[in-house]
Amino acid sequence: MGFAELHLHLEGTVDRETVMMLDPSLSSEEVDRVWGFNDFAGFLDCFKFVARRFRGPADYALVTRRMIESLSRQGITYAEVTLGAGVVQWLGFNFETVWKAIREAQREAQKAHPVEIWWNLDAIRQLGPDHVMEIAKLTARYVDDGVVSFGVGGDEVRGPADEFAEAYRYARDAGLRLTAHAGETDGPDSVRRALDIGAERIGHGIRAVEDPDLLRRLREERIPLEVCITSNVRTGAVASLEAHPIKRLVDAGVIVTLNTDDPGMFGSDLATEFGIAEEVFGLSQGQLAEIRQNAMDYRFRR
Repeated sequence: MGFAELHLHLEGTVDRETVMMLDPSLSSEEVDRVWGFNDFAGFLDCFKFVARRFRGPADYALVTRRMIESLSRQGITYAEVTLGAGVVQWLGFNFETVWKAIREAQREAQKAHPVEIWWNLDAIRQLGPDHVMEIAKLTARYVDDGVVSFGVGGDEVRGPADEFAEAYRYARDAGLRLTAHAGETDGPDSVRRALDIGAERIGHGIRAVEDPDLLRRLREERIPLEVCITSNVRTGAVASLEAHPIKRLVDAGVIVTLNTDDPGMFGSDLATEFGIAEEVFGLSQGQLAEIRQNAMDYRFRR
């Protein structure tokens, strides 16, 4: 059985080497400076820095090919990949043209690297309900073209999930599965709001550990958390590696999957995440096997 990954951003797979392919004018010193972040604001600056290096559909195709090659090398056989549809619009590109380039690159890369890929399109939550609804409607157009789910990312505090209930209903009625970033940089209420509008999985969700009632709800409703250890350390979502709550979440009976989030920016891969879970947090082989199986059991595409 191969590995599956459920929380992976296409733009976040861009590493130092790839960003210099996108923009050959960059110096290694400049790239190293941008990659040297240690808080969430610095990570967002890095993400924007990378996004602005996309010059059009051909660059999205390049990154897609390199991502699939990397997944194959890691032994990952299934991945649900988030594409920032809101970011594509923010950059001023025509989404349909970008999407066609991504899908063509995917089909070509899969000939040599047979990784099953399905897509999650997400909106920028701090841009407000109208933007989120616009992206939900856009996402629904691709439900028969490789897209399996819809979600929101961005600033949890400036874009509380309860503002997006209508957009989530629209997406669900269109046949899309629902996810949301929550409980990463904001507290347990952010997770609760995401659940209340229909999120079936939670991206990150680590702050749920602070609320026993929320942990009970996650456990009883069988809601998986897409946990990304290295990401949470690099963005400052946790104070230190040792402070990460993954073991407490597992011990509480919450369904956990392990993921890389933005591996090109965080310098990680899925094997590293599993290694940290074992070596730093003492998770047993049985627990690690269950976490690995969770990703297959709770994937959106069957």
